[in-house]
Amino acid sequence: MKILVTGGAGYIGSFMVKRLLEDNHQVVIVDSLERGHKNNIDDKAEFIEGNLLSKEFIQGIFSKNKFDGVIHFAGFISMAESMENPYIYFENNTLGALNVIEEMKKYQVNNFIFSSTAGVYGNPIKIPISEYHPQNPTNPYGESKLMVETMLAWYKTISGLNFAALRYFNACGAALDGTMGEDHNPETHIIPNAIRAVLDSSEFVLYGTDYNTPDGTCIRDYIHVLDLVESHILALDKLVREGGGYVYNVGTGEGHSNKEVISMIEKVSGVKLGIKQEGRRPGDADVLIADSAKIRKELGFEPKYSDLSTIVETAWKWHVKISNLKSQISK
Repeated sequence: MKILVTGGAGYIGSFMVKRLLEDNHQVVIVDSLERGHKNNIDDKAEFIEGNLLSKEFIQGIFSKNKFDGVIHFAGFISMAESMENPYIYFENNTLGALNVIEEMKKYQVNNFIFSSTAGVYGNPIKIPISEYHPQNPTNPYGESKLMVETMLAWYKTISGLNFAALRYFNACGAALDGTMGEDHNPETHIIPNAIRAVLDSSEFVLYGTDYNTPDGTCIRDYIHVLDLVESHILALDKLVREGGGYVYNVGTGEGHSNKEVISMIEKVSGVKLGIKQEGRRPGDADVLIADSAKIRKELGFEPKYSDLSTIVETAWKWHVKISNLKSQISK
């Protein structure tokens, strides 16, 4: 199949491209490189640089290619930033997706995999969180993603668009050999920030130790990026075979506290992390754990790499490599 991957120069998008190429699909990457990285682009895929806010740009892509499906990663991902600048989140995440969906309709491209988020649920009223949990985002990031899910449902009803919205919990980890990994700017995720603190011999800021959890720090469901991209393969196969519209949580159904994550990083690195404790960030829930029964049952999804030790070990390899490269460049 020929697949368009938007945001294919980003963290998850670049892993997705690699996985599609392994299955001998043709891949076209679209990325503005505003937050993606040119060195993430696989030379076996076609790369087109541009912004999805330009309708003319998107039309040019679809007019020159016959796609079998679109996997849409492009967008901004920081909850905190979205509270400071909601405009760019509704513009990039919601309008950008709408522009792609509308062009798909014109060119009769009917399979759309959407990179959504557990942020659509907001503060949970029940743990674990199923797909039927009320959606009540607590920030514009989550709201921007939920708006796209709503649009997808309407386009399915009106135009017959097949879609799968995959609600990620905490994406993390790196390639098993450490050759690919997470490099966001700004970086808000605990694992890369804690590893960077170890490598830089700096303090790590731990936000909140008064959560209603056994050790006082918040608990999250971590899903390895390799398992995450596999869920997209399974979802795409289902759309091609059966059509329809689906929503799935992508998580493990298990949670780890921030202190457990820090302990694992200390174990893998062999370094005791200097910690500075600060108050919890606004809107952070005590516990976010996925009910992953639906995706396991309907798609046969089984995480292979999402145990905490594998997540941290692979991330550690990646960040050590990046740190060494930066040291060589500075010399």
